[in-house]
Amino acid sequence: MTDFSTYQSPFSWRYGSAEMRRLLSEEYKYRLWRRIWVALAEVESEAGLVSPEELADLRRHQDDIDIERILEIERETRHDVAAAIREYAEKATVGGGKIHLGATSMDITDNADMLRLREGLALIRKRLADSLALLADKVDQYADLPTLGFTHLQPAEPTTVGYRLAGYGQDLLADLGNLQFVAESIKAKGMKGAVGTGASYRAMLKGKSITAEELDRMVMERLGVSAALISTQVYPRKYDYLLLTALAGLAASLAKFSADLRILQSPTFGEWSEPFGKNQVGSSAMPFKKNPINAEKIGSLARYVAGLPTVAWGNASHSYLERTLDDSANRRVILMEGLLAADEMLITFHTIISGLAINTAQTGRNLARYAPFAATEAVMIAAVKKGANRQEMHELMREEALRAWTAIQDGEENPLAERLAANKRLSVYLSPVELARLFKVDDHIGTAPGRARRLSAAIRKAISKQPL
Repeated sequence: MTDFSTYQSPFSWRYGSAEMRRLLSEEYKYRLWRRIWVALAEVESEAGLVSPEELADLRRHQDDIDIERILEIERETRHDVAAAIREYAEKATVGGGKIHLGATSMDITDNADMLRLREGLALIRKRLADSLALLADKVDQYADLPTLGFTHLQPAEPTTVGYRLAGYGQDLLADLGNLQFVAESIKAKGMKGAVGTGASYRAMLKGKSITAEELDRMVMERLGVSAALISTQVYPRKYDYLLLTALAGLAASLAKFSADLRILQSPTFGEWSEPFGKNQVGSSAMPFKKNPINAEKIGSLARYVAGLPTVAWGNASHSYLERTLDDSANRRVILMEGLLAADEMLITFHTIISGLAINTAQTGRNLARYAPFAATEAVMIAAVKKGANRQEMHELMREEALRAWTAIQDGEENPLAERLAANKRLSVYLSPVELARLFKVDDHIGTAPGRARRLSAAIRKAISKQPL
């Protein structure tokens, strides 16, 4: 049970999934440390450095971990890895003397960190792929539904709901590809010793059947992760920057969607809304409120994630020579919370997309009110093709449109189509039937429906190829 009598990070209980928290937990970290120590001992046993009895003892006590005892020793030694070694050796009394043989601390902690980061990244990619699949269905469902487009937050030409959704899908599809690139690029440190040269292992294995490079490869194969060719005391901190930058990019895409949803859910638009529970309370003071709290949460967490790459940039650029320790404290925060925040955003995004409500009636009303303005360019071009002066037609459209705007602000329906049909200067060139055809909304959504469906097909194709 969470102890609420002391400070708890919101990521410890409020944000992120239990699955992600398990991957990033202290217990799982120590289990990975033990796994690495055993993998190292297995390879060293093949080289004759660890006896079968010692290896068996290490394996027997691999999962027998007392974290409180580790922390007790650390308070004395002020070294987390040394404390964990001693606690392990207290249990494994036969093989304890061979724990960490030839290794430096970062051979253990950095490789464990990379294992956790890769597992966390795999979970993020899976969540994103699941959400994209849902979004693709929504794109297809609403590909043909006309809706008013907005530029500068002002009514513009029509688009379709599916095409707008496809825009978010296209951004997220790019994020999926970027996350896959990061997953293929980031690598563990490997077993390379104090400054990455492998000197300790080479000296230890002199005259043995296994070389230092073979030991590095064999341990990494047991752990299921590739090692960087070049490491110093740590794996390149550029990898952390790549990961957090990819998460920040994902956050930007989710924030864009959530911000647009908040606009469209506002009563003056009233076209979209996130799901709202039967017993959900919108406000403690105003019972009528239906606030877009899920979209707001995504925006808030996205803003936080956007700042994390800056810290990782500092770690990468200030890792002086073979390494410094001034990245250690912040890495305990930025990597874990970056993954947890992305996890929470994607869980929330999935919830929103699953229950996204499109108010087709209000969408139609807004379209009827403002879409006639979008026809003015088409009317102007059609008149010019019939012999009208382009500048004169532009001024005519501007004057009539401003009068229509005044009527709308006075609470009337948009009179633009009727006013243009009655305009004698325009009727010289265009008949009422021709004008009516030019005001048909479906003629102003262009190729949007088809391209939206092509995007949804591209999403499904990309998901099917993801090595998730």
